[in-house]
Amino acid sequence: MDSIEEKFYLGNTYLTDQGEISEERVTYDPEDLTTHAVAVGMTGSGKTGLCIDLLEEAALRGIPALMIDPKGDMTNTLLHFPELKSEDFQPWVNPDRARREEKTLSEAARDAAELWESGLSRWGIGKDRIRALARAAQFAVYTPGSEAGLPINILASLKAPELSWHDHQEVLREKISGTVMGLLGLVGIQDLDPVRSREHILLSNIFEQAWSRDRDLELGELILQIQNPPFEKLGMLDVETFMPGEDRLELAMLLNNILAAPGFQSWITGQPLNVQELLYTPEGKPRHSVLYLAHLSEAERMFFVTLLYSAVETWMRAQKGTTSLRALVYFDEIYGYLPPVKNPPSKTPILRMLKQARAFGVGQVLVTQNPVDIDYKALSNAGTWLIGKLQTEQDKNRLLEGLEGAQPGIEKDTYDRLISTLDKRVFLLHNVHEDQPKVFHTRWAMNYLTGPLTRSQIPALNQLVGAGEAAAAASGEPQVELEAEQLESGALESPPGSSTQPAVPARVDEYFYPVGIAPRAAAEEESLTWEGTQEPVVLYRPALAAQASVRFLKRNYNLDYEQEVTVVVHEPDRKGRVDWESWGRDPLDRKGLKTQPAQGARFSSLHPPFNEPAVLSDLESDFKDWIYHSLTVPVRRVEELDISAGPQVSREDFQKTLEEAVEDVRGKALEKVEKSFEEDLERIKDRLLKEERELEEDQTELSQRKLEEMGTHAENLLSLLAGRRRRVSSSLTKRRMTSKAKADVQESLDMIEQYQQEIIELNEEREQALEEVQERWREVRKEIEEIQVAPYKKDISIEIFGVLWYPYYLFPEGKRWKEIPAYSR
Repeated sequence: MDSIEEKFYLGNTYLTDQGEISEERVTYDPEDLTTHAVAVGMTGSGKTGLCIDLLEEAALRGIPALMIDPKGDMTNTLLHFPELKSEDFQPWVNPDRARREEKTLSEAARDAAELWESGLSRWGIGKDRIRALARAAQFAVYTPGSEAGLPINILASLKAPELSWHDHQEVLREKISGTVMGLLGLVGIQDLDPVRSREHILLSNIFEQAWSRDRDLELGELILQIQNPPFEKLGMLDVETFMPGEDRLELAMLLNNILAAPGFQSWITGQPLNVQELLYTPEGKPRHSVLYLAHLSEAERMFFVTLLYSAVETWMRAQKGTTSLRALVYFDEIYGYLPPVKNPPSKTPILRMLKQARAFGVGQVLVTQNPVDIDYKALSNAGTWLIGKLQTEQDKNRLLEGLEGAQPGIEKDTYDRLISTLDKRVFLLHNVHEDQPKVFHTRWAMNYLTGPLTRSQIPALNQLVGAGEAAAAASGEPQVELEAEQLESGALESPPGSSTQPAVPARVDEYFYPVGIAPRAAAEEESLTWEGTQEPVVLYRPALAAQASVRFLKRNYNLDYEQEVTVVVHEPDRKGRVDWESWGRDPLDRKGLKTQPAQGARFSSLHPPFNEPAVLSDLESDFKDWIYHSLTVPVRRVEELDISAGPQVSREDFQKTLEEAVEDVRGKALEKVEKSFEEDLERIKDRLLKEERELEEDQTELSQRKLEEMGTHAENLLSLLAGRRRRVSSSLTKRRMTSKAKADVQESLDMIEQYQQEIIELNEEREQALEEVQERWREVRKEIEEIQVAPYKKDISIEIFGVLWYPYYLFPEGKRWKEIPAYSR
C-alpha cells in the first residue's frame, strides 16, 4: 500500500444496504479535477477529512495546491507525524476536548497517537507513506494581513503583469476588474456594476493606463492618481464632469485610510503574492500553501480572495495548455464568495476560472456545507461532486437540480435515495467522466485532524514543518539584504517623491514656481561637483502661498494707498495653524507663476493641511483676518496745518511740503501782525505830525507874543520917561498872552515826546509779536504726528491663495540624492 499509485486513493466502497465497508477501493483520476469538484456536507459529515485525503493524494503525486482557509481547518495538512509518537501529537491536542473527556494532555496525546496508528493500519497505510507525504511537498501557512504565519505582500498584485498587454488585453482587463473590485470591496463599496460604477471605471482606467505601458502601480501612487488622473477624459466626458474632484478625494481618502492604518504594514511585508512562488520552490518542488484567513474581517477576506484569484488567473494564462492537472486551488467553506444572488468581487473571477481553467490544467475544489450557498452556474460547471450527509431536504433538492444541470438525464430518484442514506464519513462520488456514481467511506487521513487551529498556534505550526526557513527566500528578508548590498556597493537609491502629481482639493488654486536657475549654476552655488552627463531630476515640494491686495482709504487724512501682502508658508502646521507673522513676505509675480510643472518632474506628497479643503478655506479666512487686525500703514500728519501724507510720500518730500505750508502760513501771520501794528503806528504818527505842526504854530505865536510884550514894555518905559502916563494893564495882558503861548509850546513838546515814546513802545511790541509768530511756526515744524491706519475688511482682496509648488533639483551624490533649489532665491 505504501507505493504511490497514479490515481488518488479516497477510500473504499460502502455497502449502504449492509452498512459496511467493502474491500473494493475507490480511486479518483487526478486529471478529472481539471473539470473541478464540489464537496458538500453538513458539519460532522467528515467533509474536512475527505478533502484532506484528496490534498494528501495530490501532494504525494507532486501536484501543488493553494488552500484558501477561512476557518483554520486546513492547517491540519501540516500535522503529519511519520513516527506516530504521542509527544508529536501532544502540542496539537485540543485541550478543551481533553478536559471534557477528563484526560491530561499527555493522556489525550497518547490516545490520539494510538488512534491514528490503528486507524491508518486498518486502511493499510504505513509510516513510509506518511514519510513520503512529508517529503513530497513543502508545506506552509501564510497569513495575509498578519505576521503570525508567513506574511503575504499584496502590493505585488498592483504591479504590471508579465503578460503582454498587446496579446492578452482581455485577460488583463479581467484581472484589472477583479483587482479593482477587491480594493473597492475592502473600503466597503460592494455589489459593483463595472459598467455603471464611477469608482470602478476610474480605477480600471488608471490601472489600464499604467499596465498598458508596462508600469507598476503602488497603493500610494494609485491614491495620488485618483486625485489627479493621468488622463483628461473618460469616454466623451472630461474627468471633472465624470467624477468631480470632491468625490475623487473621498475615494482617495477611503483608500488612504487603509494605507495609514497601523495594521496595514503587515499587508505589504513578506512574500509577494506571486502564484508561481506559492506553488513551487525555486528548485521546482511543489508547495502546499495554506492561506489562513480566519483572523481577517469579511471585507479583508473578500479583498484577498479576489486578489488571489486574479493572480492565479494571470499566472494560469502565462502557462502552456495541458490536459494534465497542473495545480489545485482549494477553497474551504466558500459561503459568501460565490452566492447565487449577489455579485461580490470574488464571484466573477471564480466563475471565470471554472469555465476556463481546464485548458491550463488548473483544478478547483469548492467546499461548502449547503449547496444553496453556491451559484447555480458554478454547480453546473463542476465535473465532480463529493456529496456527504446534508442538513435539510432543501439542500438535497438544490443539489439534485445542480447535478441534473451538469449532467442531463441522470436518474434523480437513484441519487435521491443514495444521498438520503449517507452516514458520517460516507460520500457519494459523482464524476461526469465515469458511468456510475459511487458511494464510499473515506480512508483514514494521514494528517492529524485536530480541528481548526488558532492564529497563535501558526508560528509553531510553520516551525514544525520548517516553513519559516524554506520560505525565507521568497519573503522580504533577502530583499532587505539585497538592498543593503546595493547600498554598500554604491547603488543609487530611488529618488524621493512620486511621478504622479498629487491632486489639490477642488476649488483650491495651484501654482508652479518657475525653474529659474540652470542646473550647473545651482550645483556651483552649493559647491557640488556635477559632471553634467545626466539632467538632474526636478522635484516639486508644496508650499502655501497667500497674497492679498490691500487698499488703505481714509479721506480725512488724504490717504488712498494700495499695498500687496504676500506670505509663503513652506511648512504649515499639520493641524492647520499658521503664524503668518513669522514667514517671509517676498512678493509673488502672479503673471510669472506657471500653470504646469516641468516635464518629467516628481512630486512630494500633499500632507495636511494641503489636502484638506476645509482647513485651507479656514486658513484663507484666517489670512484675511490677520491682515485686518495686524496690518497698518503710517500716515504723517500735522494737525495744525491739516497736512497728511501716506507711505507713498517720502519723509523728505513730506518735510518739503511742510516747509512750504509753514512759510505760507507764517508769512500770512507776519503780514497780519505787521498790518495790525501799522495802523496803530500810522495813527500815532499822524498825531505826532499834528503836534509838530501845532508846536510850530505855538512857537511862532510865542515869538510874536514875546515881541509884542517887549514892544509894550518899551512903549511903557518910553512913555514913563516922557512923562506920559500909560496903563499897566496892557503890559500885564501882553504878559499873560506870552505865558499862554509858551505853555502851548510846552504842551506840544510834551505831546510830541509822548507820541515818540508810544512809537518806540509800539515798535517793540511789533517786534515781539513777530518773534512770537516765528517761534510758533518753528514749533509747528516739529509737531509731526505718525498715525497707524488699518484697512477696512471690504478693502482686502485675496489675489493668490493655494498650493505653490517650488522646484528643486535632485543631483545624484554617491548613493543618495542631493536636493538644491531650482528657483531664483
